[in-house]
Order: sequence, then C-alpha cells, then structure tokens
Amino acid sequence: MPESDHAPRTVEANMAYVVETGEKPVSASYGPGGTLHTHTGTYADHRVRIEDLRGREAALALDREGFRLVDHPTRVTDFYDEDEVRAVYHPELERLVERETGCARAVVFDHTRRAGDDEIREARQVRGPVRHVHNDYTEWSGPQRVRDLLPDEADELLRHRMQVVQVWRAVRGPILSSPLGICDARSIAPADLVPTERRYPNRVGEIYHIAYNPAHRWYYFSEMTRDEALVFKCYDSRRDVARFTAHCAFDDPASPPHASPRESMEARLLCFFRD
Repeated sequence: MPESDHAPRTVEANMAYVVETGEKPVSASYGPGGTLHTHTGTYADHRVRIEDLRGREAALALDREGFRLVDHPTRVTDFYDEDEVRAVYHPELERLVERETGCARAVVFDHTRRAGDDEIREARQVRGPVRHVHNDYTEWSGPQRVRDLLPDEADELLRHRMQVVQVWRAVRGPILSSPLGICDARSIAPADLVPTERRYPNRVGEIYHIAYNPAHRWYYFSEMTRDEALVFKCYDSRRDVARFTAHCAFDDPASPPHASPRESMEARLLCFFRD
C-alpha cells in the first residue's frame, strides 16, 4: 500500500438513500455505452460519517466486512483500450479473485469505466459515478446472471456456493475526488435492501437500492492508486457470511481544490466453489 502524507481521517458527506413508497423503483440505462440514465423512485440525502481505513487494510475479510483493499499492479497500459482490457486485465482479475475468495473458478462477465468529469465522459463515452446507495445484485439476480451467461452449466454450478464479486480501481490515480464509500456488510439489515428493477437495452435485471439505517457503518480508502484494487461482494449464496456490500460515490470534503476528476473501472466476476 502507498505511503500517505496524512493520518487516516473520518469525514462527513451526504449519501442518497431510497425512500420506500410501496412501488418498485426502476433504473434504466440506454444510449452509447449505456451512458444515459433514467430512474423512478424517491431518494433522500442523509449525512453519514465515513471512516478512512488507511493503515488497517490487513484487518479486513471478504466473509466478514464484505470487502478488502489489495495491492494489485497491472500490466494494462491503457484502460480505455477495449482489446487490452479483455486480453490482459480480465485474466489478471480472474487470478486475483480466485486467490482472494478461494473459489475454484472466477469468470469476468463485464466491466464499466466511469469518470467524474462531463468532458471525459463525452469524449470517452463512459458513465459517471453512481450516487445512490446500492448493491449490484439481489437474491434473485445473482443466480439469474449465471443462468443468463452460462445456461448449459447453470444447474450444476448453482448446486454449489456461488458469488458475484466486484473489483474497483483507479485507471488514473490517485483518486482525489468522488471516492467510493463502502458499507460494512454486517451493518446492513435485510429490511434495508429494496429490490429495484434494472433495465438495459438487451435485458432486465435487478439490484438493491438501500434504505437509510443509522446503524450503517461507512468506510473508504483515501487516495487509491492505480496499483490497488478494492474487492467486494455483490452476492453470496452462502447465508452465514457477508453477502451484500452497499456502496456509493460521495463528495469528499477533504478533496483538494481543483482535484483531478476521478477515473475508475469496475469489473464483475462470477465465482464458483466446489463446496
């Protein structure tokens, strides 16, 4: 992990939580690269404390908090080169996640680039940071993704433990603005998970938007570099461990003036176990 010139800190910021109204929210992506969005539902900002975990990375566990920060240098030279990402980065991620989770097989099934600046988004045709508290898969959509992508193997694979794991990193670092806040999975109650329909041009999925709970414990890692990766769970079929890890971009009040806009990439993997 990189040396930092400041002590770990706790900041306060607004997080946008869903407000339950009895109607299922809908979030849709469309346009070039899925860069255009619409959504229904009611959301409200809540002020939360977000603790910097710099210096305590080794104390975290995927099956307990639901996330870990790891050193992960990459051979990728240009994260905007689609061919290089698929040929170089995807195999790197599969090896990383197999090591971190202990799974027998990890399969990258998508990746998304994001930028915190309108000009970069327009030029690169990438999406912006997500500012609603959410988890990318649900009790239904986690297994359904296996059925969608690996239909011939799905029945056998789903007889065993399965995870959806996300890996998030800077593509230009360090991250000085719009960092990713992540919530300790143990602090999320089942009642906080609000199923939300997720519409894409070619399919309909489901995510969880998160209802506010003052028990939520929020964390982040300041100034993440290009050689670090934040690994966290979006779904786990095993029920006695961390299963869903809510996350959200936030405005860091400690960001320096005129900080470079965040540029990041997230990738999602299916993880299959033999047990």
